[in-house]
Amino acid sequence: MAAQRTREDILKEVKDKNVQFIRLQFTDMLGTLKSFAITAEEMEDALDGGMGFDGSSITGFNAIEESDMIAMPDFSTFQIIPWSPEDAPTARLICDVQTPDGDPYVGDPRYVLRRALERAREMGFDLFNVGPELEFFYFKDDSPALEPLDRGSYFDLTTLDAATRLRRDTVFALQALGIKVEYSHHEVAISQHEIDLRFDEAMTMADKVMTYKTVVKEIATTHGVYATFMPKPLQGENGSGMHTHQSLFTNGKNAFFDADDQYFLSDTAKAFIAGQLKHARELAIIFAQYPNSYKRLVPGFEAPVYIAWSRRNRSALVRVPGFHPGQEKATRMELRCPDPSANIYLLEAALLHAGLEGIEKGYELPEPMERNLYDLSREELDKLGIESLPGDLGEAIKEAEGSELLQKALGDHVYSRLLAVKRQEWDEYRVQVTPYEVEKYLPIL
Repeated sequence: MAAQRTREDILKEVKDKNVQFIRLQFTDMLGTLKSFAITAEEMEDALDGGMGFDGSSITGFNAIEESDMIAMPDFSTFQIIPWSPEDAPTARLICDVQTPDGDPYVGDPRYVLRRALERAREMGFDLFNVGPELEFFYFKDDSPALEPLDRGSYFDLTTLDAATRLRRDTVFALQALGIKVEYSHHEVAISQHEIDLRFDEAMTMADKVMTYKTVVKEIATTHGVYATFMPKPLQGENGSGMHTHQSLFTNGKNAFFDADDQYFLSDTAKAFIAGQLKHARELAIIFAQYPNSYKRLVPGFEAPVYIAWSRRNRSALVRVPGFHPGQEKATRMELRCPDPSANIYLLEAALLHAGLEGIEKGYELPEPMERNLYDLSREELDKLGIESLPGDLGEAIKEAEGSELLQKALGDHVYSRLLAVKRQEWDEYRVQVTPYEVEKYLPIL
């Protein structure tokens, strides 16, 4: 849980540390971090009543005739930005977006997640823990040439891994922001890296992910390089995923653990996992929201596409990590299909709703699939009743259009606007003529 801060705590720190500017941050519908700065003199007013802004140009927000919004700071998110000047630092506050009447704005992704968490509480679950693992690439700059920094591979720590210092400085910056890091290492693809955060309560973790992505990019910039969370920037290499670990707790006890079950999974856990499997195709527009996301979700590149679960098999959509005696609280599921371009607030909300739907309606979990699913033919998969994720964004949009669950999870406002934005994006993408097509077909047609 995020540390509680009072108005007086924040004002004192602003004064004692000579903070000159405060960035008020919020997230648009697609998960892009937005912010505007206020001076220290405006801080008291911002803490008391929020600060107004025009939301008409924010993706997914209201049209110009009803665009007045209020950014209301969440006191628990106040932090000094580590890379700002030491003698006159800048701070940040993550905000909830409200209407001028003071009501939560239905288009605010944070509010969408709050609604999901409230549903969980009403069902008796007071904690939804999430642990995402974000992968990313470093390139020498942001030009289309995409020149990698290194030729390292998984867990390499050699002269090939030119980004060791980059990762180290990023970890230090995250720790300075109060974000605990579990692991940092080189990933499988060239110039691909991963820094894993310690699990936390869903809203706190979503805020941390937004901060994490900013920190990775900012530290890269200070080193004169470029970091990207694009799902699949390099052809022929693994894309970047965001494997998402999840568990529910009631009164301090892990609701997923059952010592008497052969898999150490409670009926609650099984129904929760079944819910995410059943609704996976509908949720693809959330966990793989860009056309490029589906270049990652193809067999043979570690990213799972087959809707099944397992305990050891990483080719399945869901993996349940092995149980270790005395580690009951660590019992969890890992959804392996999301990528780091997803809006983390909407992703957590949609996954939670899908799992809760499974619990509420008593979905049954099929038997685990411990075979390498990539080795099976389509006919074999069909015999086993194993479906695949959508093959592209267009197919994902069609699945989302008929999803009552997604509409419930996002609310009418975000649901309808997300579909509209994604339809437009898909139309723009599918009319592009690519260099591949010209090179392949022009000489022969």
